[in-house]
Amino acid sequence: MGFLGKLGGQFIDIIEWLDATQDTMAYRFERQGNEIKNGAKLIVRPGQDAVFVNEGEVADEFPPGTYTLETKNLPILSTLQGWKFGFNSPFKAEVYFFSTKVFTGLKWGTSNPVILRDPELGPVRLRAYGSYTMRISHPATLLRQLISTDGRFETDEVSNQLRAFVVSNFVTWLGKANVSVYDFAARYTEMGEALRESLKHDFAQYGLEVMQVNIENVGLPPEVEAAMDKRTQMGIVGNLNDYTRFQAANAIEASAQNPAGGNAAMDMAMGVAMGQQVARSMQDDQGQGAAAPAGPPPLPQQAQYYIAVNGQQQGPLSMPALQQQVASGAIQRDTLVWKQGMAAWQAAGEVGEVAALFAAVPPPLPPAG
Repeated sequence: MGFLGKLGGQFIDIIEWLDATQDTMAYRFERQGNEIKNGAKLIVRPGQDAVFVNEGEVADEFPPGTYTLETKNLPILSTLQGWKFGFNSPFKAEVYFFSTKVFTGLKWGTSNPVILRDPELGPVRLRAYGSYTMRISHPATLLRQLISTDGRFETDEVSNQLRAFVVSNFVTWLGKANVSVYDFAARYTEMGEALRESLKHDFAQYGLEVMQVNIENVGLPPEVEAAMDKRTQMGIVGNLNDYTRFQAANAIEASAQNPAGGNAAMDMAMGVAMGQQVARSMQDDQGQGAAAPAGPPPLPQQAQYYIAVNGQQQGPLSMPALQQQVASGAIQRDTLVWKQGMAAWQAAGEVGEVAALFAAVPPPLPPAG
């Protein structure tokens, strides 16, 4: 810096900060050798605070206003520098300006899904995001905790830490509240207010105050949302039979309005199917009042036997047919018979129900004497 620049730095008589950015939280007023002229004007605009620092110690703080820098309005700085009756010009001190406006549009969100136990769905994975607003409440605390010697301190230098505070408190509150995902949308405002209260201590340790926390969305994984959409569709459809008839009627109407004439065979088939469905529905409706009378049970299936005659298989024969064969003598007790379920052919006299047929046949007449 040239001689004129050094001279101008030593005799600056107006100390002010005009912020052209939207995210600068603090700014150190720059001048040659940190020298301030006796009687200099300090201008602190609305939405600003100014803090004087002497050799690493925080001294006097100034709210919005215009000040003439003299011993009487720099009591702490005067004590630190040993000014009993005034001070020489120029004197040395660092001046930090702080933007005390509300910083808006700061984003927060879960970087990974959070596993929670939903009272209705059981274990679920959730993602959430939103925004928050904050302001500087204690400039000296922010200076000591985060700024130190940083000449320009911006929101992105602290946003990661603040975002972690919001997410951690959000997950803790959600786990304790035991709220179902079905009720989230109705409780976003309540969630935000609860978060704001729980974040006060975390923000205050840096000299900050959280003004508002907004919940924009709490979402489930895509596959779970798809399943919930299916469930919603089923609820909207309601009676599946009515819905099917409605769809079939719409399809027939659309086919009839087709400029190409539609498909007559398809229309006929759909019409027949729709008519059958309507008839079944009417029958079901009529049958709901009283149960249909029960008919007789089906007849039991009769056994079917096969017989071996002269080395040839004959049959199948029902029991009445077997009885006729026994009566005629075509089947003897040693004739082999078989039916389904038997392991092998057996003599007719050894199969219980067939052997009983021989008892009903009278013995042959004795020969004439």
